[in-house]
Amino acid sequence: MITHKTHPNIVARLKRASGHLTSVIAMLEAQKPCVDIAQQMQAVEAAITKAKRELINDHIQHCLEPGHVENPETALVELRQIAKFL
Repeated sequence: MITHKTHPNIVARLKRASGHLTSVIAMLEAQKPCVDIAQQMQAVEAAITKAKRELINDHIQHCLEPGHVENPETALVELRQIAKFL
């Protein structure tokens, strides 16, 4: 199994997103202003997008580059599959 050096950073990003999401829920329950809630929701979305982008880039660099794959055809299929999430 390949060790991904970026996974701890991705986990940290997702934990921050989780914290923002918890704040959004609390803000909704407390009937805070919609502008403030939308700002927090934007932070959640941005954190998840950045984490996803980092995960995909890491996978392409460390799992799909020449020298890391046994079968180039399988790597191409996998690249197409993961590219859908960009």
